[in-house]
Amino acid sequence: MENKRHFSAPGRVEIGGNHTDHQHGRVLAAAVELYMKCSAEPNGTDIVHIRSECFGDDTVDLSDLSVCESEKGTPAALVRGVAAWLVEHGHEVGGFDVNISSDVPIGSGLSSSAAFEVLIGNVFCGLFNLENTPLEIAIAGQYAENVYFGKPCGLMDQCASSFGGLVMIDFADPKNPVVTPIQTDFSGYSMCVVATGGSHADLTPDYAAIPGEMKTVAAFFGKDHLREVPPDEFYAEFGKLRHLSDRALLRAVHFFGDNERVSKQADALKCGDMRAFLELVNESGRSSLNYLQNVFSSKNPEEQGLTLALALSERILSGRGAWRVHGGGFAGTILAFVPDDLKVEYQKRMNEVFGDGCCRFLNITTP
Repeated sequence: MENKRHFSAPGRVEIGGNHTDHQHGRVLAAAVELYMKCSAEPNGTDIVHIRSECFGDDTVDLSDLSVCESEKGTPAALVRGVAAWLVEHGHEVGGFDVNISSDVPIGSGLSSSAAFEVLIGNVFCGLFNLENTPLEIAIAGQYAENVYFGKPCGLMDQCASSFGGLVMIDFADPKNPVVTPIQTDFSGYSMCVVATGGSHADLTPDYAAIPGEMKTVAAFFGKDHLREVPPDEFYAEFGKLRHLSDRALLRAVHFFGDNERVSKQADALKCGDMRAFLELVNESGRSSLNYLQNVFSSKNPEEQGLTLALALSERILSGRGAWRVHGGGFAGTILAFVPDDLKVEYQKRMNEVFGDGCCRFLNITTP
Protein backbone atom coordinates (compact mmCIF):
# COMPACT_ATOMS: atom_id res chain seq x y z
CA MET A 1 0.00 0.00 0.00
CA GLU A 2 3.00 2.31 0.37
CA ASN A 3 3.21 2.74 -3.41
CA LYS A 4 -0.48 3.47 -3.97
CA ARG A 5 -1.09 6.81 -5.71
CA HIS A 6 -4.16 8.71 -6.84
CA PHE A 7 -4.83 10.10 -10.30
CA SER A 8 -7.69 11.80 -12.15
CA ALA A 9 -8.71 13.11 -15.57
CA PRO A 10 -11.71 15.34 -16.37
CA GLY A 11 -14.47 15.18 -18.95
CA ARG A 12 -14.74 17.94 -21.52
CA VAL A 13 -17.12 20.22 -23.40
CA GLU A 14 -16.77 21.64 -26.90
CA ILE A 15 -17.44 25.40 -26.80
CA GLY A 16 -16.43 26.52 -30.29
CA GLY A 17 -15.68 24.90 -33.62
CA ASN A 18 -18.27 22.28 -34.56
CA HIS A 19 -16.79 19.65 -36.91
CA THR A 20 -13.76 21.81 -37.61
CA ASP A 21 -11.02 19.62 -36.13
CA HIS A 22 -11.15 16.88 -38.78
CA GLN A 23 -10.51 19.55 -41.42
CA HIS A 24 -7.42 20.72 -39.47
CA GLY A 25 -9.28 23.74 -38.13
CA ARG A 26 -9.54 25.40 -34.73
CA VAL A 27 -11.63 24.42 -31.72
CA LEU A 28 -12.39 25.92 -28.34
CA ALA A 29 -12.79 23.29 -25.64
CA ALA A 30 -12.77 23.05 -21.86
CA ALA A 31 -12.22 20.43 -19.20
CA VAL A 32 -15.08 20.31 -16.70
CA GLU A 33 -15.32 19.43 -13.03
CA LEU A 34 -16.50 15.89 -13.60
CA TYR A 35 -13.67 13.44 -13.09
CA MET A 36 -12.60 9.91 -13.70
CA LYS A 37 -10.48 8.99 -10.68
CA CYS A 38 -8.42 6.06 -9.55
CA SER A 39 -6.02 4.67 -7.01
CA ALA A 40 -3.17 2.67 -8.52
CA GLU A 41 0.02 0.93 -7.47
CA PRO A 42 2.68 -1.00 -9.39
CA ASN A 43 2.56 -4.76 -8.90
CA GLY A 44 6.00 -5.76 -10.22
CA THR A 45 4.59 -7.75 -13.14
CA ASP A 46 3.55 -7.06 -16.74
CA ILE A 47 -0.13 -7.39 -15.84
CA VAL A 48 -2.59 -4.51 -15.41
CA HIS A 49 -5.53 -5.44 -13.18
CA ILE A 50 -8.49 -3.09 -13.67
CA ARG A 51 -11.37 -2.79 -11.24
CA SER A 52 -13.94 -0.27 -12.37
CA GLU A 53 -17.48 0.52 -11.31
CA CYS A 54 -18.20 2.01 -14.73
CA PHE A 55 -16.37 -0.34 -17.13
CA GLY A 56 -16.19 -3.59 -15.18
CA ASP A 57 -13.10 -5.60 -14.26
CA ASP A 58 -10.43 -6.56 -16.77
CA THR A 59 -6.85 -7.80 -17.11
CA VAL A 60 -4.26 -6.67 -19.65
CA ASP A 61 -0.97 -8.49 -20.24
CA LEU A 62 1.59 -5.89 -21.35
CA SER A 63 4.13 -8.52 -22.41
CA ASP A 64 2.33 -8.46 -25.78
CA LEU A 65 1.56 -4.95 -27.06
CA SER A 66 0.28 -5.92 -30.49
CA VAL A 67 -3.28 -5.04 -31.50
CA CYS A 68 -5.72 -7.61 -30.18
CA GLU A 69 -8.78 -7.87 -32.42
CA SER A 70 -10.92 -9.48 -29.73
CA GLU A 71 -10.25 -6.51 -27.41
CA LYS A 72 -11.43 -3.83 -29.82
CA GLY A 73 -14.15 -1.68 -28.34
CA THR A 74 -13.09 -2.44 -24.76
CA PRO A 75 -11.21 -0.48 -22.06
CA ALA A 76 -8.48 -3.13 -22.18
CA ALA A 77 -7.70 -2.08 -25.74
CA LEU A 78 -7.18 1.50 -24.57
CA VAL A 79 -4.78 0.42 -21.80
CA ARG A 80 -2.78 -1.72 -24.23
CA GLY A 81 -2.77 1.06 -26.83
CA VAL A 82 -1.52 3.75 -24.44
CA ALA A 83 1.21 1.38 -23.20
CA ALA A 84 2.20 0.58 -26.79
CA TRP A 85 2.56 4.26 -27.70
CA LEU A 86 4.71 4.91 -24.65
CA VAL A 87 6.97 1.93 -25.37
CA GLU A 88 7.27 2.93 -29.04
CA HIS A 89 8.49 6.32 -27.85
CA GLY A 90 11.23 4.96 -25.64
CA HIS A 91 9.54 4.53 -22.27
CA GLU A 92 9.50 1.53 -19.99
CA VAL A 93 6.14 0.58 -18.50
CA GLY A 94 4.96 -2.10 -16.13
CA GLY A 95 1.89 -3.65 -14.62
CA PHE A 96 -0.24 -2.13 -11.91
CA ASP A 97 -3.44 -2.64 -9.95
CA VAL A 98 -6.01 0.12 -10.43
CA ASN A 99 -9.43 0.90 -8.98
CA ILE A 100 -11.41 3.36 -11.09
CA SER A 101 -14.47 5.43 -10.27
CA SER A 102 -16.11 8.13 -12.34
CA ASP A 103 -18.66 10.91 -12.32
CA VAL A 104 -18.16 11.52 -16.06
CA PRO A 105 -21.36 9.91 -17.38
CA ILE A 106 -20.86 7.45 -20.23
CA GLY A 107 -22.60 8.40 -23.47
CA SER A 108 -23.31 11.95 -22.29
CA GLY A 109 -21.20 13.80 -24.84
CA LEU A 110 -18.65 14.71 -22.15
CA SER A 111 -16.06 12.26 -23.51
CA SER A 112 -15.68 9.59 -20.87
CA SER A 113 -13.47 7.69 -23.33
CA ALA A 114 -10.90 10.51 -23.55
CA ALA A 115 -10.97 10.89 -19.76
CA PHE A 116 -10.19 7.17 -19.42
CA GLU A 117 -7.33 7.37 -21.92
CA VAL A 118 -5.78 10.42 -20.24
CA LEU A 119 -6.24 8.82 -16.83
CA ILE A 120 -4.36 5.70 -17.92
CA GLY A 121 -1.63 7.87 -19.43
CA ASN A 122 -1.34 9.74 -16.15
CA VAL A 123 -1.09 6.45 -14.24
CA PHE A 124 1.73 5.11 -16.42
CA CYS A 125 3.63 8.40 -16.19
CA GLY A 126 3.12 8.77 -12.46
CA LEU A 127 3.90 5.21 -11.38
CA PHE A 128 6.91 4.72 -13.65
CA ASN A 129 8.37 8.26 -13.55
CA LEU A 130 7.85 8.97 -17.23
CA GLU A 131 8.33 12.51 -18.46
CA ASN A 132 5.53 13.26 -20.90
CA THR A 133 3.82 16.52 -21.72
CA PRO A 134 0.02 16.88 -21.64
CA LEU A 135 0.09 16.87 -25.44
CA GLU A 136 2.01 13.58 -25.56
CA ILE A 137 -0.45 11.98 -23.15
CA ALA A 138 -3.31 13.21 -25.35
CA ILE A 139 -1.64 11.80 -28.48
CA ALA A 140 -1.10 8.45 -26.76
CA GLY A 141 -4.81 8.36 -25.93
CA GLN A 142 -5.84 9.19 -29.47
CA TYR A 143 -3.48 6.52 -30.82
CA ALA A 144 -5.00 3.94 -28.49
CA GLU A 145 -8.53 4.85 -29.53
CA ASN A 146 -7.76 4.90 -33.27
CA VAL A 147 -5.52 1.83 -33.57
CA TYR A 148 -6.37 -0.45 -30.64
CA PHE A 149 -9.97 0.43 -29.75
CA GLY A 150 -10.91 0.77 -33.43
CA LYS A 151 -12.67 4.14 -33.39
CA PRO A 152 -11.56 7.01 -35.63
CA CYS A 153 -11.39 10.22 -33.63
CA GLY A 154 -9.60 13.54 -33.62
CA LEU A 155 -7.40 14.88 -30.85
CA MET A 156 -9.68 17.55 -29.39
CA ASP A 157 -11.20 15.49 -26.57
CA GLN A 158 -7.90 14.13 -25.31
CA CYS A 159 -6.23 17.56 -25.45
CA ALA A 160 -9.03 19.21 -23.49
CA SER A 161 -8.91 16.52 -20.79
CA SER A 162 -5.11 16.40 -20.60
CA PHE A 163 -4.44 20.17 -20.51
CA GLY A 164 -7.38 21.13 -18.29
CA GLY A 165 -9.04 24.52 -18.14
CA LEU A 166 -10.19 26.34 -21.29
CA VAL A 167 -8.02 26.00 -24.39
CA MET A 168 -8.03 26.96 -28.05
CA ILE A 169 -6.52 24.20 -30.19
CA ASP A 170 -5.29 24.85 -33.72
CA PHE A 171 -4.93 21.68 -35.79
CA ALA A 172 -3.29 23.28 -38.85
CA ASP A 173 -0.47 20.81 -38.20
CA PRO A 174 -2.42 17.90 -36.68
CA LYS A 175 0.73 16.12 -35.51
CA ASN A 176 1.81 19.21 -33.60
CA PRO A 177 -1.37 21.13 -32.68
CA VAL A 178 -0.97 24.50 -31.02
CA VAL A 179 -2.77 24.54 -27.66
CA THR A 180 -3.39 27.99 -26.19
CA PRO A 181 -4.75 28.25 -22.62
CA ILE A 182 -7.35 30.99 -22.17
CA GLN A 183 -8.06 32.67 -18.87
CA THR A 184 -11.65 33.83 -18.58
CA ASP A 185 -14.48 34.41 -16.17
CA PHE A 186 -18.03 33.29 -16.94
CA SER A 187 -19.39 35.04 -13.84
CA GLY A 188 -23.12 35.62 -14.15
CA TYR A 189 -23.61 32.67 -16.50
CA SER A 190 -23.83 28.93 -16.04
CA MET A 191 -22.72 26.45 -18.68
CA CYS A 192 -25.28 23.71 -19.25
CA VAL A 193 -25.27 20.53 -21.31
CA VAL A 194 -28.78 19.34 -22.18
CA ALA A 195 -29.30 15.67 -23.04
CA THR A 196 -32.10 15.48 -25.58
CA GLY A 197 -32.33 11.71 -25.81
CA GLY A 198 -32.36 9.89 -29.10
CA SER A 199 -30.13 7.07 -30.20
CA HIS A 200 -26.74 7.29 -31.90
CA ALA A 201 -27.35 3.87 -33.46
CA ASP A 202 -27.23 3.80 -37.26
CA LEU A 203 -25.86 7.35 -37.39
CA THR A 204 -22.38 6.39 -38.61
CA PRO A 205 -23.20 7.27 -42.25
CA ASP A 206 -24.49 10.69 -41.14
CA TYR A 207 -21.28 11.42 -39.21
CA ALA A 208 -19.05 10.10 -41.97
CA ALA A 209 -20.78 12.21 -44.62
CA ILE A 210 -19.63 15.47 -43.01
CA PRO A 211 -15.84 15.04 -43.39
CA GLY A 212 -16.43 13.16 -46.63
CA GLU A 213 -18.35 16.02 -48.22
CA MET A 214 -15.96 18.65 -46.87
CA LYS A 215 -13.06 16.74 -48.38
CA THR A 216 -14.73 16.65 -51.80
CA VAL A 217 -14.73 20.44 -51.75
CA ALA A 218 -11.09 20.53 -50.67
CA ALA A 219 -10.21 18.06 -53.44
CA PHE A 220 -11.60 20.44 -56.07
CA PHE A 221 -8.76 22.79 -55.09
CA GLY A 222 -6.20 19.99 -55.02
CA LYS A 223 -6.13 19.86 -51.23
CA ASP A 224 -6.84 17.16 -48.66
CA HIS A 225 -8.58 19.33 -46.04
CA LEU A 226 -10.56 22.57 -46.10
CA ARG A 227 -8.06 24.34 -43.82
CA GLU A 228 -5.62 24.29 -46.76
CA VAL A 229 -8.08 26.16 -48.99
CA PRO A 230 -8.11 30.00 -48.72
CA PRO A 231 -11.71 31.09 -48.00
CA ASP A 232 -11.58 33.82 -50.66
CA GLU A 233 -10.56 31.23 -53.25
CA PHE A 234 -13.46 29.01 -52.19
CA TYR A 235 -16.02 31.78 -52.59
CA ALA A 236 -14.48 32.95 -55.86
CA GLU A 237 -15.10 29.49 -57.34
CA PHE A 238 -18.48 29.01 -55.69
CA GLY A 239 -20.45 28.85 -58.95
CA LYS A 240 -18.27 26.04 -60.26
CA LEU A 241 -18.78 23.79 -57.24
CA ARG A 242 -22.47 22.89 -57.27
CA HIS A 243 -21.81 19.59 -59.04
CA LEU A 244 -20.27 18.43 -55.74
CA SER A 245 -23.72 18.83 -54.09
CA ASP A 246 -25.30 21.85 -52.46
CA ARG A 247 -25.00 20.28 -49.01
CA ALA A 248 -21.24 19.82 -49.44
CA LEU A 249 -20.94 23.54 -50.25
CA LEU A 250 -23.06 24.54 -47.25
CA ARG A 251 -20.94 22.38 -44.96
CA ALA A 252 -17.82 24.05 -46.34
CA VAL A 253 -19.45 27.45 -45.67
CA HIS A 254 -19.95 26.32 -42.08
CA PHE A 255 -16.33 25.23 -41.73
CA PHE A 256 -14.87 28.52 -42.94
CA GLY A 257 -17.24 30.52 -40.74
CA ASP A 258 -16.83 28.44 -37.59
CA ASN A 259 -13.06 28.16 -37.96
CA GLU A 260 -12.82 31.96 -37.97
CA ARG A 261 -15.35 32.25 -35.15
CA VAL A 262 -13.15 30.22 -32.80
CA SER A 263 -10.40 32.85 -32.98
CA LYS A 264 -12.96 35.61 -32.44
CA GLN A 265 -14.43 33.76 -29.46
CA ALA A 266 -10.99 33.37 -27.90
CA ASP A 267 -10.25 37.07 -28.44
CA ALA A 268 -13.58 38.08 -26.90
CA LEU A 269 -12.92 35.95 -23.83
CA LYS A 270 -9.40 37.31 -23.42
CA CYS A 271 -10.85 40.83 -23.49
CA GLY A 272 -13.66 39.94 -21.09
CA ASP A 273 -16.28 40.81 -23.73
CA MET A 274 -18.97 38.31 -22.75
CA ARG A 275 -21.60 39.84 -25.01
CA ALA A 276 -19.45 39.34 -28.12
CA PHE A 277 -18.58 35.82 -27.03
CA LEU A 278 -22.23 34.85 -26.58
CA GLU A 279 -23.19 36.34 -29.94
CA LEU A 280 -20.49 34.20 -31.56
CA VAL A 281 -21.75 31.07 -29.78
CA ASN A 282 -25.21 31.74 -31.18
CA GLU A 283 -23.77 32.31 -34.66
CA SER A 284 -22.08 28.93 -34.40
CA GLY A 285 -25.34 27.31 -33.28
CA ARG A 286 -27.23 28.77 -36.22
CA SER A 287 -24.47 27.76 -38.62
CA SER A 288 -24.63 24.13 -37.46
CA LEU A 289 -28.41 24.26 -37.80
CA ASN A 290 -28.55 25.89 -41.24
CA TYR A 291 -25.31 25.01 -43.01
CA LEU A 292 -23.64 22.04 -41.34
CA GLN A 293 -27.07 20.40 -40.94
CA ASN A 294 -26.09 18.02 -38.16
CA VAL A 295 -29.13 18.48 -35.92
CA PHE A 296 -31.12 15.48 -37.17
CA SER A 297 -30.73 12.57 -39.52
CA SER A 298 -32.36 12.89 -42.94
CA LYS A 299 -33.29 9.21 -42.54
CA ASN A 300 -35.50 10.07 -39.56
CA PRO A 301 -36.79 13.64 -39.89
CA GLU A 302 -39.60 13.01 -37.42
CA GLU A 303 -37.07 12.83 -34.55
CA GLN A 304 -35.48 16.24 -34.00
CA GLY A 305 -34.60 16.49 -30.31
CA LEU A 306 -31.59 18.73 -30.90
CA THR A 307 -33.62 21.14 -33.02
CA LEU A 308 -36.30 21.31 -30.34
CA ALA A 309 -33.72 22.02 -27.64
CA LEU A 310 -32.12 24.77 -29.71
CA ALA A 311 -35.48 26.38 -30.49
CA LEU A 312 -36.62 26.22 -26.88
CA SER A 313 -33.28 27.59 -25.64
CA GLU A 314 -33.51 30.51 -28.05
CA ARG A 315 -36.98 31.36 -26.75
CA ILE A 316 -36.19 31.01 -23.04
CA LEU A 317 -32.90 32.89 -23.19
CA SER A 318 -34.34 35.64 -25.41
CA GLY A 319 -30.96 37.03 -26.43
CA ARG A 320 -29.51 36.94 -22.92
CA GLY A 321 -27.51 33.72 -23.23
CA ALA A 322 -26.34 31.39 -25.96
CA TRP A 323 -26.97 27.93 -27.39
CA ARG A 324 -25.26 25.60 -29.86
CA VAL A 325 -24.99 22.01 -31.03
CA HIS A 326 -22.53 20.13 -28.82
CA GLY A 327 -20.23 17.56 -30.39
CA GLY A 328 -21.05 15.40 -33.38
CA GLY A 329 -24.75 16.20 -33.50
CA PHE A 330 -27.71 14.32 -35.04
CA ALA A 331 -28.65 13.15 -31.53
CA GLY A 332 -27.36 13.72 -28.01
CA THR A 333 -26.68 17.08 -26.45
CA ILE A 334 -26.68 20.83 -26.88
CA LEU A 335 -24.61 23.37 -24.94
CA ALA A 336 -26.15 26.52 -23.48
CA PHE A 337 -24.86 29.51 -21.54
CA VAL A 338 -27.64 30.46 -19.14
CA PRO A 339 -27.80 33.69 -17.09
CA ASP A 340 -27.78 32.72 -13.44
CA ASP A 341 -31.16 34.31 -12.81
CA LEU A 342 -32.70 32.08 -15.52
CA LYS A 343 -31.20 28.77 -14.36
CA VAL A 344 -34.30 27.58 -12.50
CA GLU A 345 -36.66 28.52 -15.35
CA TYR A 346 -34.37 27.04 -18.01
CA GLN A 347 -34.00 23.75 -16.16
CA LYS A 348 -37.74 23.54 -15.49
CA ARG A 349 -38.67 24.09 -19.12
CA MET A 350 -36.08 21.63 -20.43
CA ASN A 351 -37.17 18.98 -17.93
CA GLU A 352 -40.75 19.32 -19.16
CA VAL A 353 -39.65 18.39 -22.68
CA PHE A 354 -36.68 16.06 -22.24
CA GLY A 355 -37.24 14.61 -18.78
CA ASP A 356 -35.94 15.23 -15.28
CA GLY A 357 -32.17 15.33 -15.06
CA CYS A 358 -31.64 16.31 -18.70
CA CYS A 359 -29.77 19.49 -17.67
CA ARG A 360 -26.26 19.24 -16.29
CA PHE A 361 -24.69 22.51 -15.15
CA LEU A 362 -20.91 22.40 -15.39
CA ASN A 363 -17.88 24.32 -14.18
CA ILE A 364 -14.57 24.55 -16.03
CA THR A 365 -11.59 23.06 -14.23
CA THR A 366 -8.62 25.06 -13.04
CA PRO A 367 -5.65 23.87 -15.14
